[in-house]
Amino acid sequence: MLSVKQHNENVTFSPELLAKFGEVVSRYPEGKQKSGLLPILHLVQAEFGWVSADAMDQVAVYLHILPIEVYEVATFYTMFLLEPKGKYVLEICRTGPCCLVGAERIMRHLEQKLGVKEGAVTADGLFSWRGVECLAACGFGPVLQIGPEYTFYENLDEAKVDQLIDNLKAKTE
Repeated sequence: MLSVKQHNENVTFSPELLAKFGEVVSRYPEGKQKSGLLPILHLVQAEFGWVSADAMDQVAVYLHILPIEVYEVATFYTMFLLEPKGKYVLEICRTGPCCLVGAERIMRHLEQKLGVKEGAVTADGLFSWRGVECLAACGFGPVLQIGPEYTFYENLDEAKVDQLIDNLKAKTE
């Protein structure tokens, strides 16, 4: 089942964004424009904060491919947000090594600190959080990355998480 939020809105790509698409596609041989799909999806997400089904449909038209080809890629990679999220997305490694050293405790703390369940957005629109698969720092868990910049934090405890959240709030004031 395709889990993509659809708002039945028409997404319009700006001329500037389309120019960036053109630059991406120009890197590939004629007839191989599909190779630009990943970087174009990144551009769409950077522009809109997430990748809607309508945006995926328009990317398919731009690249002259079927919409399902875009959906397959966007739904495979967890870095693409398929519904609106907070300005900052906190991603906590939830695999075995991190869980052994407190990742589940950190996730419970985030739920309490932010007042939202996994995947939800805080009322101020600043934060979302979610558990993700391995972040490739098994010896330094629990670990967390914060998008959209994907800054990385290791050896976390509740106090360090609180400081990260406070720092992010201060950046927006």
